[in-house]
Amino acid sequence: MHCGQLPLTFLVLIFVSTSETCSLLDNIFVLEGEHFYLKYCSLNDEHENETATIKWFKDTGSQGRVELSSNSSSRITFHDYVLDFWPVELDDSGSYFFQMGNTTFKWKLTVIKRNKHSCFSKNHVISLNVSVKHLLNVNCENHFSGKLVNRITWYKKNADFKDQGYYTCMFLFHHNGKLFNATVTHNVTVGDYNKITPTLLEPRVTTSVRVELGKDIQLNCSATGDEKDRIDWYIGNRSRNVHEEEQTKIKTPEGKWITSKILRIENVNEENLNFPYNCVVQSYSGYQDFKSFRLLKKEDLDDIPGHVFTRGMIAAVSISVVVVCLVIVGVIYRVDLALFYRHFMGRDETLTDGKTYDAFVSYLKECRPESGEEHTFAVETLPRVLEKHFGYKLCIFERDVVPGGAVVDEIHSLIEKSRRLIIVLSKSYMSNEVRYELESGLHEALVERKIKIILIEFTPVSDFTVLPQSLKLLKSHRVLKWKADKSLPHNSRFWKNLLYLMPAKTVKPYRDESEVLPCFHSPDL
Repeated sequence: MHCGQLPLTFLVLIFVSTSETCSLLDNIFVLEGEHFYLKYCSLNDEHENETATIKWFKDTGSQGRVELSSNSSSRITFHDYVLDFWPVELDDSGSYFFQMGNTTFKWKLTVIKRNKHSCFSKNHVISLNVSVKHLLNVNCENHFSGKLVNRITWYKKNADFKDQGYYTCMFLFHHNGKLFNATVTHNVTVGDYNKITPTLLEPRVTTSVRVELGKDIQLNCSATGDEKDRIDWYIGNRSRNVHEEEQTKIKTPEGKWITSKILRIENVNEENLNFPYNCVVQSYSGYQDFKSFRLLKKEDLDDIPGHVFTRGMIAAVSISVVVVCLVIVGVIYRVDLALFYRHFMGRDETLTDGKTYDAFVSYLKECRPESGEEHTFAVETLPRVLEKHFGYKLCIFERDVVPGGAVVDEIHSLIEKSRRLIIVLSKSYMSNEVRYELESGLHEALVERKIKIILIEFTPVSDFTVLPQSLKLLKSHRVLKWKADKSLPHNSRFWKNLLYLMPAKTVKPYRDESEVLPCFHSPDL
């Protein structure tokens, strides 16, 4: 076994238990010289007759069906539902039958000749397609050699073209003092495409289908996935009136494929009832998903009593009304609920972000008669409520920055140190003094993703064309409207919405009331 000749090989050695999993597919390909087993079991946890005799048969075509016994071969052993090969050889190719009472199931086994100059055969690999820069995940699990004690997975976060190649996992088994192995090889191809995992269109549960004896019925199995996905029917009791139709594929506008395969049962009889009809979808990369059907006579399912149905409908309507009311209340009072949750959980988003201020306040710096109320709101009302009542730390340029120095650099540095940018909008807001604050904050919010912007419409602004177009990219619910006396109380809707947009913080508010800052002009502005 010359694994060193491979361009890229991943080798895992692991000991496994003898707890086998079910053999779902009826056409199986295995590699010569490896351990292999067949196991029959129901996917529906059906109760089998434990007293029935279990028999195994092999049909090679030339000799017909031959029953296997403990004396047939020292390599082939069987116990209950499991047939083991220690190891499997080329002569083992053929059809194998499991029989227990009236239950019969058939597998077609094809043994692939091993390449003696390599540790794998190119005819026995699992194709794995991965997009560039996506997660590369190689799952070391051999579905035909038992259940692993530990599942080994090799992965790389960002796949590159150099990661292409063959990845071989080897599993070791001890049997009668000898060491046997089984391998699984993935052929990894890295390209510019996304892997689509097949998914059945219906839940993975047992579906009971009500039928009338003597009538025909069709069981439709459909799955979304890739063009190369395959659907097979795994049938517990295949009668002559059960037929599989050809597989069909339809491409959706989203680029996925819908694969369907119908199982047609003609003239339903008693032999078709109470047996599992299992639909299995398998991708070209080895992923499997299944759904199970079971046929029941209509008279076997009693109708629901009238009073039970009425009570059930009343309960369902009542629950629906309660749920709708809770949703409406949640939408109306979502801000109050969020603030209560913060307070109850003691959340604090400011502990490890390295920021100095909770918010930088951007407003018209000039204290002119027509903008006096706006200036008072920014330098007096906001600090009094947010700082002294709710415990936040604001950065107000006139108050917290010593005049002198490079104003532009100072503003950019302060915005970087803040968790929020509060912009007090008015008709006279846009001026040369505040334009840089706005543009710098928008760059941090929309490009760097380092700050969130809160817009406060202090006076109605009917024309926003003078503002940067990038403001339209901000979420509309971040625009708060100041409504003078109606918004003044600390428990008003305005302050609740503002607290909801501010970072969660568990800081005790200041209780001392300092004097209101005077309105002044900075010589550097």
